Amino acid sequence: MADDVVAGGAGNGPGQRFEGRVALVTGASRGIGLAVAHRIVAEGGRVVITGRRAETLQEAVAELGPDRALGIAGKADDAEHRADAVGRAIERFGRLDHLVNNAGINPAYGPLTELDTEVARKILEVNVIAALEWTREAVAEAPLRSIVNMASVAGTASGPNIAFYGVSKAALINLTVQLADELAPTTRVNALAPAVVKTRLARALYEGREEEAAAAYPLRRLGVPDDVAGPAAFLLSDDAAWVTGQTLLVDGGASVRTAL
Repeated sequence: MADDVVAGGAGNGPGQRFEGRVALVTGASRGIGLAVAHRIVAEGGRVVITGRRAETLQEAVAELGPDRALGIAGKADDAEHRADAVGRAIERFGRLDHLVNNAGINPAYGPLTELDTEVARKILEVNVIAALEWTREAVAEAPLRSIVNMASVAGTASGPNIAFYGVSKAALINLTVQLADELAPTTRVNALAPAVVKTRLARALYEGREEEAAAAYPLRRLGVPDDVAGPAAFLLSDDAAWVTGQTLLVDGGASVRTAL
């Protein structure tokens, strides 16, 4: 049985778009996932967050406040964990309205020609297949209103040294389109494609040269998790009620530039 932590207490946000709603956010013990969970709670919702480490989840749940959050530890690509998380979300809060497939890994850094095949399989298992399985598990148990898949700009162009991560995110972007078609009209499915956001996962892309990395962006800074949480909340909410199958670039304006 996975570990859990219960906490709660809604924050005061700019609106109450998630009043009476429940969201499950994977990979949410820190970084972008935790920022999304905070945004949902701030707007009146309740959240179930998952992650690999119970201690880190406990800290995250404490941040989210009393009676508003449930943390369930486990691996995103573990079928028993997925079933447990979805089941206990409904048991604890009585419903499940939204899913954020945020869990992802990038354990490889280097050229594709040197990539270990087993590592490639693991990346696909966590970043793509697990997202599909979380979706299937959730829609089988609850009438989901919306899903947001956390892709990446790496899935839209070449990415030196993180190429297979990009391959997996390209697959996730297409999975978003396929699921949007299949699950309509009941469930909307969209994706976000962030550029470099200052998280532990992306540290190798900017650490020690942040100013240089930020110079590539018209907005002249790297992203932070809250920069992604706002667009995620929009796509999950009824403000995006006529939006499905889309991937929104959250990239500090990098995509407006053409290399010459």
